[in-house]
Amino acid sequence: MIPQAPPPRSWLFVPADSNKKVMKAIGSEADAVIFDLEDSVAPAQKALARELLGLLPQRGDDGPQRWVRINPIGCDAHDEDLAALDDFDIDGIVLPKAQSGDDVADLAAALAPRSLPIHAIVTETAASLFSLLSYRDCSPVLFAMSWGAEDLSAALGASSKFGADGELAFTYRLARSLTLAGAVAAEVQPVDGVFANFRDEEGLVAEARAAAAEGFTGKLAIHPAQVGPINAAFTPSSDEIAHARAIADAFAAQPSAGVLSIDGKMVDRPHLLQAKRLLMRVR
Repeated sequence: MIPQAPPPRSWLFVPADSNKKVMKAIGSEADAVIFDLEDSVAPAQKALARELLGLLPQRGDDGPQRWVRINPIGCDAHDEDLAALDDFDIDGIVLPKAQSGDDVADLAAALAPRSLPIHAIVTETAASLFSLLSYRDCSPVLFAMSWGAEDLSAALGASSKFGADGELAFTYRLARSLTLAGAVAAEVQPVDGVFANFRDEEGLVAEARAAAAEGFTGKLAIHPAQVGPINAAFTPSSDEIAHARAIADAFAAQPSAGVLSIDGKMVDRPHLLQAKRLLMRVR
């Protein structure tokens, strides 16, 4: 069953082969924890990681959503992950290195009859950049799309993903923008990628706020210290909520109107769509 709105603001990765780190993540303020069976777990440790996930205590009524990042389609570890899923108490699957919507459809079929939501990481290969629209209507269990720069830069043979100005180079800004547009087109949650320097809170806050302003509604995290700033950046302010409700109420009262005046400013149907999307994120 797909988790209901509001969507997770913070998606915290944790290596699944470390019980200490897993328990710390579960006890954090993250909205969603991603137990990682992929990049952060060495091949020799993957069996142990699956065993530890199967031994996790069951959840109470609170705590973060539990997701598992499995290994990519086409490798032995992927099949072994799928075989172990019935032992896990989880809310959804994170699929890395997705090439297109076909990968999501194939994974959904492999999971049947279990209908688990899928969060696809969609920009980690060169070919994936040409397929962002293919996620539209690919599967009803697609829940979120996020982007990744680390694997993409490795796939492209780049020596750095940053330009001379210290900002992301064009290729990675393009991947990020295509993910946002692709997720909105697919009507799923757009999730911003990781901010790698977990000691730079100021930089994280600036990046998270910018992502929220652009339309992303959550962000990946790699350290518990990043969760608080991310949650704050993606939480609508009381003023934003009040304004959105005023727009929604005004159009509800005059459903045939195309343009209305709210607080002395003209608003139209695109503003109503923005207001509804913001209100879906209210906790």
